[in-house]
Amino acid sequence: MATTEGFSPPMSWRDSYRGMSSDNIKGLVLALSSSLFIGASFIVKKKGLKKAGASGIRAGVGGYSYLYEPLWWVGMITMIVGEVANFAAYAFAPAILVTPLGALSIIISAVLAHIILRERLHVFGILGCALCVVGSTTIVLHAPQERAIESVAEVWALAMEPGFLLYAALVITAVFILIFHYIPQYGQTHIMVYIGVCSLVGSLSVMSVKALGIALKLTLSGMNQLIYPQTWVFTLVVITCVLTQMNYLNKALDTFNTSVVSPIYYVMFTSLTILASVIMFKDWDRQSPTQVITEMCGFVTILGGTFLLHKTKDMTDGLTTSMSSLRLSKHAEEDGMDCAEGIPLRRQDSSRS
Repeated sequence: MATTEGFSPPMSWRDSYRGMSSDNIKGLVLALSSSLFIGASFIVKKKGLKKAGASGIRAGVGGYSYLYEPLWWVGMITMIVGEVANFAAYAFAPAILVTPLGALSIIISAVLAHIILRERLHVFGILGCALCVVGSTTIVLHAPQERAIESVAEVWALAMEPGFLLYAALVITAVFILIFHYIPQYGQTHIMVYIGVCSLVGSLSVMSVKALGIALKLTLSGMNQLIYPQTWVFTLVVITCVLTQMNYLNKALDTFNTSVVSPIYYVMFTSLTILASVIMFKDWDRQSPTQVITEMCGFVTILGGTFLLHKTKDMTDGLTTSMSSLRLSKHAEEDGMDCAEGIPLRRQDSSRS
């Protein structure tokens, strides 16, 4: 009689879907709701920044008049709600699942910018949105299970390993160089400077947010983690990183076009966060090469969608600028008026995009 010991029957597609744990599902739902709130907050904050800049010093040149603008605070509260949902998502699911779903906030902000801010969305921008959805779905279906952690001390031990310490040291060094050397010279002309600071700091904040979320989840389940000093260290890191991100993201939004800031910030932030998570939590150690490659294909699909949104925005702005210049020239010829005064304003707007 032939023995079947050690033989594992092939897994059906139904069994593969059962493999998604309840924690991953909770993290997925929280991440989706987070994207909705954060995507909307970009638009509300942009409206508030524009309104505050009309009566005071713009945030992009160092002003803080937006702090007195109620509309900006509405956007800020909306973003906080989204970040709280995002915070909770990291406590249940791995960063490689939660972070890429931020692509949905790009879609929401691009659509709302088209409707509310009159920032035109090209037809290929719609294709970019579709690519983001496809890539996000691919990652969700192949995301790793959450690592079993019983104490915040375990997270601290992961953070103290040489690989992650080297990554953190490189990030902090790069942030200081950007803030003190490049921002004074190139902050108003190069979008990557502000967003670089936000993304680098953001990758560290996500690791600390995940650690803090795990500590709170364990505490609520009856295993008090507030007695560990590591919990409070992670809390301090989260506060410092979030305040830094908020400051430089405000500068980026006030200086450059929302439909450009959102996708570039997403691409850099997500890439660095996945890298940090792979180094610290070793997400890919629990997956097969096929799963890792599929996840990367999904992420590359999202990148293609975000860059398509970016480039089609340039196409739309270029067409708008050309048509405006043509109309100005025509009116100048017909009315005998000098159109030179209108050109710098259009160039200023164009440079922001």
